[in-house]
Amino acid sequence: MDTIVVATNNQNKAREYRELFEPWNITVKTLADFDIPFDINENGTTFEQNALIKTQAVVNATKLPVVADDSGLVVDALDGEPGVHSARYAGDHDDEANIDKLLTNMRGVPDSKRTAHFHTTLVALKPNGSKLVADGNVSGRILMERHGENGFGYDPVFYVPETESSMAELTDQQKNAISHRGRAMRQLMINFESWWNA
Repeated sequence: MDTIVVATNNQNKAREYRELFEPWNITVKTLADFDIPFDINENGTTFEQNALIKTQAVVNATKLPVVADDSGLVVDALDGEPGVHSARYAGDHDDEANIDKLLTNMRGVPDSKRTAHFHTTLVALKPNGSKLVADGNVSGRILMERHGENGFGYDPVFYVPETESSMAELTDQQKNAISHRGRAMRQLMINFESWWNA
């Protein structure tokens, strides 16, 4: 086994995974590499449930090891919204509309109350049912307006205190070092070798 499928069509996300798996000489494929329909209905109520739904569907279709994540933005002033609905907060995977809706819903919320965190749950699953789960968070706050051109999703409005910048003002390398997905991946890697070789 030298191939793992990342259950995404998002090329930005795929690039992050390729960089993180590079030391292992593992070929990373995405859903775009397969000419088969994937029946994925992310109807879970938690990040882990949604990640497992994705991995199971893709394992069933490809018979290969699969890693999937479910990630989202959790905003304290909005009682945890957008949460598991982050990608479809204002429609289907429309980053600009999602940010617009977030900023509208945060209107009038003072800086001190704009705390939030990005969360990722990663699930790696083999055809034999062997599973590995890891989580990662990065804390920050929601800006009043967009800053930066890099990244994707809510990155332009997510301020990271430790870098004194928005997530979208970081290089890919800087973002991987502190991002929720980067942290979850490093958590995954603690037990990855024994899981991969078992």
